[in-house]
Amino acid sequence: MRLVASCRIAVGAAAVVALLVGCTSKPESPRSVGADAAPASTTSSSGQSATPPAQPATSSARPTTPSVNPAAVRPTVAATVATGLKTPWGLAFLPDGSALVSERDTGQIKRIPPGGGVSAIGTVPGVKHGGEGGLLGLAVASTFAQDRWLYAYLTADDGNRVVRMKVAGDFRLGAPQPLLTGIPAGPIHNGGRLAFGPDGLLYVTTGDGSSRSRSQDKQSLAGKILRVTPDGKPAPGNPAGSPVWTYGHRNVQGVAWDSQGRMWADEFGQETWDELNLIKPGANYGWPIAEGKAGKAGLADPVVQWRPSEASPSGIAIAAGSVWVAALRGARLWQVPLTADGVGTPKQWFVGEFGRLRTVAAAPDGSLWLVTSNTDGRGSPRGGDDRIVRIVLSGG
Repeated sequence: MRLVASCRIAVGAAAVVALLVGCTSKPESPRSVGADAAPASTTSSSGQSATPPAQPATSSARPTTPSVNPAAVRPTVAATVATGLKTPWGLAFLPDGSALVSERDTGQIKRIPPGGGVSAIGTVPGVKHGGEGGLLGLAVASTFAQDRWLYAYLTADDGNRVVRMKVAGDFRLGAPQPLLTGIPAGPIHNGGRLAFGPDGLLYVTTGDGSSRSRSQDKQSLAGKILRVTPDGKPAPGNPAGSPVWTYGHRNVQGVAWDSQGRMWADEFGQETWDELNLIKPGANYGWPIAEGKAGKAGLADPVVQWRPSEASPSGIAIAAGSVWVAALRGARLWQVPLTADGVGTPKQWFVGEFGRLRTVAAAPDGSLWLVTSNTDGRGSPRGGDDRIVRIVLSGG
């Protein structure tokens, strides 16, 4: 391990459609080949409640009751804001009203201005694409207007790393500055999601890089959620004084925080269960000792679990009193309502309508942006793919 020191979106008029609620290789083995595999179904069932996941774990936490009834919220398509993207992965909103999206395989970062359209702002040097590696997550801090730093997670020749780059006023992309290196990489299970938490610190998700034992090894940065300062140093208050926040993960793909500041994360299982977890510092989430709800002492059980064919969860967002989960193989958007007792019955939306979903992000105006992943080598591209679709939330 080596450490290197180193929103408000104004959606264009054409995109504002409704009053928004909440504002709140084909490598992989059976399910070693499968968490990020092709969709199992293309039958549309938008708006229908899903069969509750078998044996779902429940949360002992008691979220604040949302000001809306999340079970009554309905997502509807408002607009397509971008088309023609190549393996899009990460998405970050800027205070000027634009959004940035990363392309895994090309290493490019593209900008979507408030009025629409897509243009490249630069190619990140040193990106090594292969399998599930490449240019992955993006993040900006609340200080972007002052410091202009854009954070990115990428695969390089010597493994995965986190870098930051200046974005000039004319949106030219500056040279990358390494912040956190030495994250093991592999043809699969590279993690890659970045997000700034309510504490102003940067959270980084990593996969086991195809080596299971790394997830339980606290000296390895693989199979973990990491928590670092904006300069890439271990954050004060981390359980072991290292970047490691939690361990025992197989391949965390999404993180988000609810109105109480609690952290939620989803990850690929192997052959049996995919997971949505409530994240507690220092906790062991079980991989490879357990997959899904195991009820074993010392291991944190998931709050919700899904069969891989229904999920293979990627990015997540929290809006209108629910956790929203983008599913790759499941080719649908999952809604997990937050209730006073934990979580309600998950619902599925847009089943098969857009194909594989890589990312869902909560825009500062309360809408959701869905990023498809049909050009990643495991999907079936349609005309205009890959695309970003804007979803408004109504009802409740």
